[in-house]
Amino acid sequence: MPRVIAALSLTVTALMLVSVPASAQVRTASPDKRGFKLTDFPRTIKLADNVYGYEEIRQPGFTTVSLFVVGNEGVLVADGQGSPEATKKMLDAIAKVTTKPIKWYVVGSDHGDHTAGNSVLPKDIKYVVTPFSKTQMKLDAPAMTSDKEVIDVGGIEVQALFLGRAHTGGDLVVYLPRQKILFMSEVFLNRVFPAMRSAYPTEWVGVIDKALKLDVDRFIPGHGFIEEPKVSREELIEYQQAMRAVIAEVTRLHKLGLSADDAAKQANWGLYKEWFLVEQQGPIAVRKIYEEIEGKLK
Repeated sequence: MPRVIAALSLTVTALMLVSVPASAQVRTASPDKRGFKLTDFPRTIKLADNVYGYEEIRQPGFTTVSLFVVGNEGVLVADGQGSPEATKKMLDAIAKVTTKPIKWYVVGSDHGDHTAGNSVLPKDIKYVVTPFSKTQMKLDAPAMTSDKEVIDVGGIEVQALFLGRAHTGGDLVVYLPRQKILFMSEVFLNRVFPAMRSAYPTEWVGVIDKALKLDVDRFIPGHGFIEEPKVSREELIEYQQAMRAVIAEVTRLHKLGLSADDAAKQANWGLYKEWFLVEQQGPIAVRKIYEEIEGKLK
């Protein structure tokens, strides 16, 4: 009887997990355009044995993505969610997959939509965080002393890598070399217009170059949908092209002598004018790129 119960338990767990369909999918960050209802979330997506992506909807209606890895020694989480309630929901989803304790937390992005729920994490959790993000978060935990920290979660090697300044000054990506998976946090916003409030635009493009040179089959974004491996690389390249196009357009407008406000009104985003949050993020990108061009970006 115990074996039967265990088998049933595993079957139920498997049913609760979501596989991304291999069929052609609309390439958008909008859930409704992909045929989803808000009640379809959160979603736990198996990426490899003991490696999972977690998609939850945040307002104004696109996903915030976390990663968790289940090793023999416990669970590693990369990025939380935007409130204690949302992060508690994520912890409940992890508990449906494993009863092992959550021991490590990698701060991919220090922004509140990924960290505002951290108060519900286990009190003894080990943070993996860059010095920059530690300062931004006022976090009472040791910071990384190099650009790479290797974590053995028990049978699975996880690497926290600082590839340079991008969406923030302290972004970390999470690399699983054996599984060839790279969780990119907010360095990769799948079909979301480049969000540059805290960004280093040109350096960000270079960070994506470094990511693309790693031995990776599947790139996982911090926002937007988790894609199948081939599409994930295509979408990361497309995102980098979007970054380059936005920088080029703002540079063109700056050369015309326009103010940042006038440039934001006249910007032609071309192929990216339909991307999620373009109305909100476009003017912010203009101001940040103006700062970079004028040498005001520190």
